[in-house]
Order: sequence, then structure tokens, then C-alpha cells
Amino acid sequence: MSGAPSIGRGKFLTLEGIDGAGKSTHLEWIAERLRAAGRPVVVTREPGGTPLGERLREIVLNEPMDLDTEALLVFAARQEHIRRLILPNLERGIWVLSDRFTDATFAYQGGGRGIPFERLAILEDWVQRGLQPDLTLFFDVPVAVGQARLRQATVEPDRFERESEGFFERVRAAYLRRAAQAPVRFRVIDASRTVAEVRKELEVFISSL
Repeated sequence: MSGAPSIGRGKFLTLEGIDGAGKSTHLEWIAERLRAAGRPVVVTREPGGTPLGERLREIVLNEPMDLDTEALLVFAARQEHIRRLILPNLERGIWVLSDRFTDATFAYQGGGRGIPFERLAILEDWVQRGLQPDLTLFFDVPVAVGQARLRQATVEPDRFERESEGFFERVRAAYLRRAAQAPVRFRVIDASRTVAEVRKELEVFISSL
């Protein structure tokens, strides 16, 4: 689109999925596979990725707040993330691998919280100015599987992870809707399988980049 930031030869890859999908298990593995193929990679996450973004992350994940405030804080962190980390690296030819991006906002704040997608789309256009990932890997699992994995985790759950199964059903449905709207960008992965089985499929996607 006119006025969009110039993106260099780096590629922007994102990992998405409901809590318990296991995407974080594969994040560093994907980064290492890309580095082994000669791709310079920086790994980041949302909310977060910058000093201010990480402070906003702690607030979003742990402090009760109005739903619109939550969405605005997520996009505020994303604004810093894009301007200070994502675009500068892409323009230098470095690949950016992010644990979540805007698809998560449409899934969690849109699907889960019920904020109208049209309102989120306005913020998406304002903050991103046409920037979208080159490839999004969506790790899809039934909600019951994700919930069982969360119960096995030893870390204290944040306020999203403590949400009901109904919340995560809405989140998953919003993710699948988003994937259907952008089939070229999305790769939907059955993440209910073993780590080895998932990585075998990931190898196919990585080798095509």
C-alpha cells in the first residue's frame, strides 16, 4: 500500500496458536534450522520484543483492565516492536521469527474477548501500515488438548491461561477464520501430534523458504 515502510530482503515469520498448542517448543528449533541454512535470524515475541514492550506485556498478562484498554496496550507494544525491532532487522536483511503477532490479537481480543474485528482492523492498518508476515505457522490443537498441556505446566498461569474452555474455543475459531482469509500466508499444522511428527512437517516449510 502507498506509504508502507520499505522492507528489505529479510523475511518475517510468525508462530501462532492457542495456549497449550506447543508452538514455543518449536520456536528456537526453527531458528536454529534457519541459521543452519545460512539465514541470519532474530527471535522475538508479542507482546514484548522491546524494553517497553516487555513492561507492557507484564501489565497485559497480569493486570485486570477494560477490554478496549487491553487491545490498545497490545497495539502500543506492537508499534514499538515494529519500529524498533522488526522493520530495522528486515531492512538489514535479517529474518525475524516472532512468537505471536497480530493474528493473536484478532484471536484473543477479537474472538476471545468479543472486540469487533472491524475495530481491530483499524488499529492493524494504523500501526502496521501494510506490514504482514511472509509466513505464519498456526499450531492447531483441540482446546481439550491445549488445556491438558497447560495443566501439566509447572509455571503459574497468567490471566489468559486461566480462561475457560469456551474462551479458547472462540480463540481457536477466530484463528481458523483468519487462516481461511489468508491461505497463502498461513500454514495450519496439526500440533496434537508428537514433537518429532510436527518437526517433520516443519522441515518441509522451512526448506521451501
